[in-house]
Amino acid sequence: MSRAQISALVFGVGGFGALVAATTSNEWKVTTRASSVITATWVYQGLWMNCAGNALGSFHCRPHFTIFKVEGYIQACRGLMIAAVSLGFFGSIFALFGMKCTKVGGSDKAKAKIACLAGIVFILSGLCSMTGCSLYANKITTEFFDPLFVEQKYELGAALFIGWAGASLCIIGGAIFCFSITDNHKTPRMAYAYNGATSVMSSRIKYQGSGGGAGGGGVGDFKTTSPSKQFDKNAYV
Repeated sequence: MSRAQISALVFGVGGFGALVAATTSNEWKVTTRASSVITATWVYQGLWMNCAGNALGSFHCRPHFTIFKVEGYIQACRGLMIAAVSLGFFGSIFALFGMKCTKVGGSDKAKAKIACLAGIVFILSGLCSMTGCSLYANKITTEFFDPLFVEQKYELGAALFIGWAGASLCIIGGAIFCFSITDNHKTPRMAYAYNGATSVMSSRIKYQGSGGGAGGGGVGDFKTTSPSKQFDKNAYV
């Protein structure tokens, strides 16, 4: 069972790292070259700043100096990605405390509850990231395929794919954590019976019956064998 939890921790922490990389990246959308005349320059836009570059390798980035004038879908994606990163961080902490191979977290019952909580937090983190990336991608594709949209069109950036990958890893890790806890409760415990000391033996009583014929005693004789005859003087109890 610890192997499943280790795999879940690797998925969850890897997804958390991908979410951090996607949130801080500036390549959420990039100018399309399909309708552009000048292909030697391009523009990257992210959640926090816009960057422009050219084929010579020079880049210039300008952050969003205001919050209230930023478009609504960008603000929504910011909130969702910040929530995803925060949940992923707390999920990683809970996972470390809830794993069986660690010495922190208390008893096995308490560890099981913490591990289940870590799985739920990882799943919520993945859902937040999946929602934010999908919302941003929907805005880009809607503008790209709209024939009435005459402004600069953009394509999906690398940060969106990183965010989707991180969300998938977090959801998979959280699901493994939850299923590992349910399997642990279904596993029966082995019971060992105590048979007592094997060196203790009771004396045997032998019954020798005799018929009621002539010269006989008429009553059966009982003979007992004491334990001293069955064991030697050097026998250990």
